[in-house]
Amino acid sequence: MNFNAIFLKSFRVLLLPFALVYGLIIIIRNYLYRKNILRSAEFNLPLICVGNLSVGGTGKSPMVEYLIELLRSNFKIATLSRGYKRKTKGYVLADEKTSAIEIGDEPMQFHMNYPGVAVAVGEERIVAIPQLLHDKPETQAIILDDAFQHRAVKAGLNILLTEYSNLFTRDFFLPTGDLRDERASYKRAEIIIVTKCPASLSNEEKEQIRAEINPLDNQQIYFTTIEYGIPYHIARHQLRYITSMDEVLLVCGIANPAPLKEYLQEKANTYYQQDYSDHHIFTIDDLKDIRKKFDSLQSDQKYILTTEKDAVRLLKFTQELEQLPLYVLPIRHRFLFEEADKFNNAVIDFIRNFGQQK
Repeated sequence: MNFNAIFLKSFRVLLLPFALVYGLIIIIRNYLYRKNILRSAEFNLPLICVGNLSVGGTGKSPMVEYLIELLRSNFKIATLSRGYKRKTKGYVLADEKTSAIEIGDEPMQFHMNYPGVAVAVGEERIVAIPQLLHDKPETQAIILDDAFQHRAVKAGLNILLTEYSNLFTRDFFLPTGDLRDERASYKRAEIIIVTKCPASLSNEEKEQIRAEINPLDNQQIYFTTIEYGIPYHIARHQLRYITSMDEVLLVCGIANPAPLKEYLQEKANTYYQQDYSDHHIFTIDDLKDIRKKFDSLQSDQKYILTTEKDAVRLLKFTQELEQLPLYVLPIRHRFLFEEADKFNNAVIDFIRNFGQQK
């Protein structure tokens, strides 16, 4: 652990009084919902919530895309997100003219990767869901992105993600820890997924984590690892494999870039970092800084690499990117212990049997 990490950890401990106040507010809020003093609205169609108990970095966006891939051939699917850091307010349905500025980077990523799927944003899901159904009445199921804490709407299937290296069971309330909800809220989920596990996770450690989480009898628990795809050029879409001869400039503005950096350490000869804050809105000056840093690299076998989430915020510079060797690295979840089919069937059965559950 470097000096900056030690300083940050010590500083966050000093914020414990604020964490206790924040935690108390969250606990009271959850209590009011449990006692039906505050009420959750239900809708007469399948709602699948993908969320977590902490801030960022658990792999929500790749899980939403996993679900879209799984369901879109058999069902009319829509996604609904808050649209974090967008410049608009209220409900917005993506169309062919939409940009990341209008709906946020993650919804824009869904819209670009799956143009046949309805993608909408709205801070108040209870208001946005009827508007989405009015605009897309053929919708058979909605995936609610990052909505586990949005208790004004009750989803029929809650998929809770927790990161292997930062399990919610070992975490604490913000700002001392990363929790934005109480640990006991895991009981509201039907499915729990431990994400970003080592691909070599043993059965013994799997059972240790399962025992630590202590799922209820009605809960299913799964384990996934990160799987990276082949990088493609941001404008021209040619593929480029990462080799042990490459020098890579990593341009990254995501909550938890550590697994990506570990991946590059294994695959590339050398990589350099150009880090930005999560959801960073890139400017033309940022692009100039990236180009300057790239030009300073000495290797003949060099290029720039970024994430899909960052790429949607860079696409506004299409003309400048055309001749720049900037490649995008896809990412997806892969289920461990040959349990993908079990998870897939649980999600599909939820939708197919929804009418019978009501």
